[in-house]
Amino acid sequence: MDGSAYPGTLACPACSKALPAALINTPDLERCPACLTRILVEVYPAQLAPPAIGSAGEALLLEGESSCFYHVTKRAVVACESCGRFLCALCDVDLNGRHLCTACLQTGKRKGKLKHLENRRTLYDRMALMLALLPMLIFYFTILTAPATIYVVLRHWNSPGTVVGRGRWRMVVAFIVATLQIIGWIVGITLIVHYAGAGRRHQ
Repeated sequence: MDGSAYPGTLACPACSKALPAALINTPDLERCPACLTRILVEVYPAQLAPPAIGSAGEALLLEGESSCFYHVTKRAVVACESCGRFLCALCDVDLNGRHLCTACLQTGKRKGKLKHLENRRTLYDRMALMLALLPMLIFYFTILTAPATIYVVLRHWNSPGTVVGRGRWRMVVAFIVATLQIIGWIVGITLIVHYAGAGRRHQ
């Protein structure tokens, strides 16, 4: 390129004067011809190319084809299985083999009619942890809740958690606490039986 002003009229950030093309995409800092400020100008190569003559956009629909209910310029590829509206590829929601539009998807979610669409998940890891820790306030309850905690952990170890994903540390902590509680009950009952038997022998 010659030293004429850049067609896109890139300006010096210091003096706002147009920069010559010779200062664009150089490896080192250059001085602005007007104010002598040291600058480094980098531009995408496509921006340096002269504008090309465009062509008219092609029609998305051919004669006799159906258009999308939501995008009238796009060709329909499928009909919603709930309401029958024609849908383009952008609007088609494939839910376990069923083709639905977004409106029917929202309606089904709100009314709970879509069995395969999860509206909520049970957080079994949190349930197990609370089941292990809360009864410790009244320890006698742990004789029931500790085995229940271990059952929840083993039964739902592979159950899906939250959508964002959480580690299984709650499950691990709940299992350890419940196991210690059960061991505590076994030791405690063993000691009670032992001392009760010893007391009867001394009578």
